[in-house]
Amino acid sequence: MAGSIEQGTSRTHGRTHILHFLVRLPRPTDQVWPSLATPAGLAAWCTPVDVLQPRLGGTVILGDLGTGTVTAWDVDRVAEYTVTPGGRIRFHLEPDGSTGSTLRFTHEFKGEAETEQSWRTRFERMIDSVG
Repeated sequence: MAGSIEQGTSRTHGRTHILHFLVRLPRPTDQVWPSLATPAGLAAWCTPVDVLQPRLGGTVILGDLGTGTVTAWDVDRVAEYTVTPGGRIRFHLEPDGSTGSTLRFTHEFKGEAETEQSWRTRFERMIDSVG
């Protein structure tokens, strides 16, 4: 199974923007999780990570996305980082058959931050790095 970005949507409510992506990955969740929840994994496809305390309430510094807190943490399933100025970045990982994973991604932010295309480019790098 090859990886794919099957869906990318963008909505705006006032000044709040919400991006959603559905990304299918050719590896099981235990092999994809480090790409979402470790400094080396995130740096390989998303952004350099200066600090990541892997627990609810932990501190996170995500390179160009911002500094903040781990606001959801369910090992092998959910990693959510709420950072300033970047907003709320949520990765929800699910099994997809016996050998793949589906990543449900949400980025909620105010003002002019990330674009759908910038995340699409990151997810293409992620597919390459885990594929």
